[in-house]
Parts: sequence; structure tokens; C-alpha cells
Amino acid sequence: MAMNKKQKNIAEKLDRDALLSVDEAIKTAKEFASSKFDETIEIAMNLGVDPRHADQMVRGMVSLPSGTGKDMRVAVFAKGDKAEEAKKAGADVVGAEDLMESMQGGDLNYDRVIATPDMMGVVGRLGKVLGPKGLMPNPKLGTVTPDVTKAVGDAKGGQVEFRVEKAGIVHSGIGKASFSEKDLRANFDAFVNAIVKAKPSGAKGKYVKKVAISSTMGPGLKINTAEIEGA
Repeated sequence: MAMNKKQKNIAEKLDRDALLSVDEAIKTAKEFASSKFDETIEIAMNLGVDPRHADQMVRGMVSLPSGTGKDMRVAVFAKGDKAEEAKKAGADVVGAEDLMESMQGGDLNYDRVIATPDMMGVVGRLGKVLGPKGLMPNPKLGTVTPDVTKAVGDAKGGQVEFRVEKAGIVHSGIGKASFSEKDLRANFDAFVNAIVKAKPSGAKGKYVKKVAISSTMGPGLKINTAEIEGA
């Protein structure tokens, strides 16, 4: 990636191996975000877990208080009154067998898929389609629920899902470069606290090993984990 003059000036002063405070890292990530589009500010956490073991899996949902800055596309499997509730809550698409057929045909442009419990017989047929994309509704994540109004509202209002990958890394967007430093810090704290609370029983030794944030097009900025409680 070719850097512009502003980014070059920042890069020349930046020690890539330095451990920054959270506030310094957020400020620098925003400065690096000089693209023509509103870059996402992303967090990556290297955890002391091996997700191949069931007792070391880290997965869940967290609501970012400042929102994500992203327009979440939400599909809901529901019928009757629940379908109407989902539509009123702002779901982008609501359906049943028709929605299943659409997804089987390749229409998977969604960020969240929600289902009422009675629809799981239909949704279950989409396991091989939704599973690899991390879109399969799951009662533990609140995406299989009779309360579709809340589930859609949470998805649209800044709730993000996290799931640790094979290498022990969990990552997510925590807002946009246009957000204030205060709003990004609030989202950072909410996300990190959720990860710390989700520490699995099988985790041994240091849990939060490394934390870095970056803008979409910017470098990773290492954060001093001493700032993170429970790490």
C-alpha cells in the first residue's frame, strides 16, 4: 500500500515495536486512516487458548455502546406474528421456506441471521451454507429466540459477534475512523471486557497475550496489555 505524505510522516515517528497506551493507539490509528472512505478501526487479540479443545473456545456477543458505524443486514426466519414483529423491528428480509431456498441459491449477503425456535427445522437444512460463514443461528448467541424484536434491535444497534480462530486470535471492527476517540475507547473497553469475561475454563497461563488495533489500511499498533484488567 502506498502511503500519502501525512501517513509517511506518522510512520517515520512510529516505533512499530513500541507498546502504546490504548488512547495513543486509537489516536494514531485514526491519524493513519486517510483513505477516501471511512475506514474501520479494528482490534485483534492474541489469546492463550487452543480452540480445538471445547473447553478453550471463546465465543459470544457484545454490544458496542457507540455502535459499529456499519449498516447491518439482518435476515429473520419467522412466520405469522413473529414475522410481522421482525419487519417492524427493521429486519432487511423476513421469510421461511422461501428464504431458505433463496439462501441455498447463493443469496447470503447478510451480517446476521436470526430464527424463532419453531423455524430451526427449516434453518437446519442450511447448516453447510450458513455454518462456514458464521451465520448459523445459535441459541447461546441469542440468534435463536422468540424475541425477534430484541434480536433485530441488538444486531442493528451495535452488537457484534466474536469467535476465536484456530491460531488463538479474535478480531472485530470496533467502529469507524470518523468516530471520536472517546467513542472508540468506549467500544474498545466493551469488546475487551467481553473477551476477558468469556475466558474459558480450559485457558491456562496468560490469557490475553497481545492486543493490537489498526485502521483498514493502516499498520497494527501494539497495545500494552498491562492496561487491561483481568488479562
